[in-house]
Amino acid sequence: MTINYTQARENMVEQQVRPWDVLDARVLETLATLPREAFVAESHRALAYADLELPLGHGQSMAKPVIEGRTLQALKPQADEDVLEIGTGSGYLTACLAHLAREVVSLEIHPELADAARARLDAAGLGSNVRIDAVDALSWETDRRFDVICVTGAVATLPPRFLQWLRPGGRLFVVQGVSPVMEAVLHVADVNGTRIESLFETDLPYLVGAAPAPQFVF
Repeated sequence: MTINYTQARENMVEQQVRPWDVLDARVLETLATLPREAFVAESHRALAYADLELPLGHGQSMAKPVIEGRTLQALKPQADEDVLEIGTGSGYLTACLAHLAREVVSLEIHPELADAARARLDAAGLGSNVRIDAVDALSWETDRRFDVICVTGAVATLPPRFLQWLRPGGRLFVVQGVSPVMEAVLHVADVNGTRIESLFETDLPYLVGAAPAPQFVF
């Protein structure tokens, strides 16, 4: 069966993403332009534009298109801004961020996923402004600061070090809490400290090392 991916992209935007209150024109243009099918396994390519999470291996998954749309809209990456992505995953959201921003540094704890994402970006002719590092964000050290930080996996509580990497006026998107009811929030670095905006409820796999401690029942 031959799939019309151009039509599939249009359907994804109009039937899934836009109805979920994603109305930012730059975000919709990005989702309607970039080839999501290039970032999924061959066995799942027919589902590239479905309203589904797709498995990536290592217990990770590719988020639903609506989650990616809401994430991008909340962060509002600008063409002169630098982005830190924590959790490269498939590389698709990385490509979207790179399309919208000046530069993306993406951290991926699993070397195999990092290599696969870089290969997909290169094969699609995208990501010339992307650097992917195979490292654990929970122990990563840098003096650099970013305008936008996108945490693609959930955390039980946000590691303070993530907020330290924000520039004044910077925005950090993260899904936090305890499964199955988690909250997507935006942390904004204001002059008076960090302001938190609640966005929506969802449920995502945890970043490695960021799950809640096991609860023992006696």
